Amino acid sequence: MQRNTRQRSAILETLERQDDFRSAQQIHEQMKADGETVGLATVYRNLQALSRSGRLDVLVAGDGESLYRQCEDTGHHHHLVCRECGRTVEFLAPKLESAMTAIAREQGFTDLDHTLEVFGLCTDHGGAVPGAGDVEELDDVEDPDDGEGTADGGIESAGTVEGEAPRR
Repeated sequence: MQRNTRQRSAILETLERQDDFRSAQQIHEQMKADGETVGLATVYRNLQALSRSGRLDVLVAGDGESLYRQCEDTGHHHHLVCRECGRTVEFLAPKLESAMTAIAREQGFTDLDHTLEVFGLCTDHGGAVPGAGDVEELDDVEDPDDGEGTADGGIESAGTVEGEAPRR
């Protein structure tokens, strides 16, 4: 069980007001501007603890820096991130999860854990219009549980969050 300290509450309140991913330094600077007296090391420790508990989403930028924001969906989910504007869509992919589990099992792996961020261009920045293009290719995606194709690849949108994310 995670202790909810004053600093942790202040970090969550700061992130609650942000829609985009922020670095520990940016969060620390915002907290200082808000009149909070908290050290950068404390911010780092609390961000790591909050991300481990599933209360924060974490993206790793191209330079290796971790960026944080509050989760829209506190369950296991993945992200589609626009490289230009940072628009982020959380999605669920039960058939992808099943496929990864089956592959791991075939290779003798257990106690699995993963993160998945897919970077691309949203429709505002040159991405394909939803429902147009190569959607037919998804008909060939097989569900390892039933062996039949699926039109949607077992992917469900869990929400959209506007904000800036790392450019890749």
